[in-house]
Amino acid sequence: MHATLRVLTLSYKNAPIAIREAVSLNEVGCRNLLDKVKEYTACTEVMVLSTCNRTEVYYTAEKACTHELVKLIALEKGFIATKGILPYFKAINDPKAAMTHLFRVALGLESQVVGDMQIMNQVKNAYHWASEANAVGPLLHRLLHTVFHANKQAVNTTNFRDGAASVAYATVEMVETLTANIAHPRVLLVGLGEIGRDVCLNFRKSRIKQLTVVNRTHHKALELAQRVGARAVYWEDVWQEMEKADVVISSVPGDCFFISKERVAASPHKPRVFLDLSMPRSIDAALENLPGISVYNIDTIRNRTSETLALRLASVPAVELLIAEAVADFTVWAEEMAFSPVIQRFKGYLEQIRQQELARYVKKLNDEQAQLLDAVTQRMLNKIVKLPAMELKAACQRGEPGQLSDSLSALFNLEPENAQN
Repeated sequence: MHATLRVLTLSYKNAPIAIREAVSLNEVGCRNLLDKVKEYTACTEVMVLSTCNRTEVYYTAEKACTHELVKLIALEKGFIATKGILPYFKAINDPKAAMTHLFRVALGLESQVVGDMQIMNQVKNAYHWASEANAVGPLLHRLLHTVFHANKQAVNTTNFRDGAASVAYATVEMVETLTANIAHPRVLLVGLGEIGRDVCLNFRKSRIKQLTVVNRTHHKALELAQRVGARAVYWEDVWQEMEKADVVISSVPGDCFFISKERVAASPHKPRVFLDLSMPRSIDAALENLPGISVYNIDTIRNRTSETLALRLASVPAVELLIAEAVADFTVWAEEMAFSPVIQRFKGYLEQIRQQELARYVKKLNDEQAQLLDAVTQRMLNKIVKLPAMELKAACQRGEPGQLSDSLSALFNLEPENAQN
């Protein structure tokens, strides 16, 4: 049995936000999980992807490692019981389906906002962390670079990535809608990580001009504020600035910063709208129990109807065709890689026979004759090997290399343990 690509996935499509934040992993968590998977499972290659919408493990193994992986995720998050989270995980054990899933996720077909550009950077980060952990081998290396190439094709040949229909853009659009009746709305943006930065940059073309940004690293807030014409304030002033705002947007993980109901209730001025882009959540959902306050989390920031989104949706069939072609090409490569050891063992088997026969006759020949015989028999061997190699390659393109490869192995007793006999 060969190690094949598999996926363990939990996403916004089947898991509520409370479950997603329970298994959400930051960079340290992803790196730790990579090490645990390498040490405690039979996975030969592994990559961990965790965003606000999904937590996934891409891996190669002879058998599915679903329960082991869920247990390791739970341990990394600090709990042991997996009964509450296991039903939300989906295992994809068919290699072609697993490949297709990765392409769809990376290119944005599975995002809440179709074509979201942020997910590709997150996939690249996941690949980078896995590479640094020596957790990827030939299959994942080749697959990820094929994904990156497919993304470039989608950008260059379709309208799928045109415009700014991303979570960040949808957030700004939502703020504009919610503050339509406020003359000069004041917006406070807390946290300038990847999504916070994108939100900030999207405010450049917004009608909202009173934007204040705050970040633990002040120079980052200052730099972005200058680019978009906003105010940058020090982190120590975040609560004071919150009392002045009509809208508060937070993208700081809830385990680092939390806006509680009690804190807001005690404020003399209460913002009207809170948007929580964090995972885990950083805004208390109970704030909605306070008069005049609305709270929106990442799940409520859905696709905003726009011309850009319409263009992207119209391009989905072209992107799906591009993915299907890339998966088909990669499948052929993977199958060729799988039968390559069989061909090498077959060639080694014939070479052993050739050397044995040469040894019987070379003593009777002079140097020139021996060299000629060696060259002739080598060419004969190469021609003999070429035919099954071509047939196996053709079988790969038809999607049926297994039977031919198994027959060749059985006919010449080419199992690995017999290769040296």
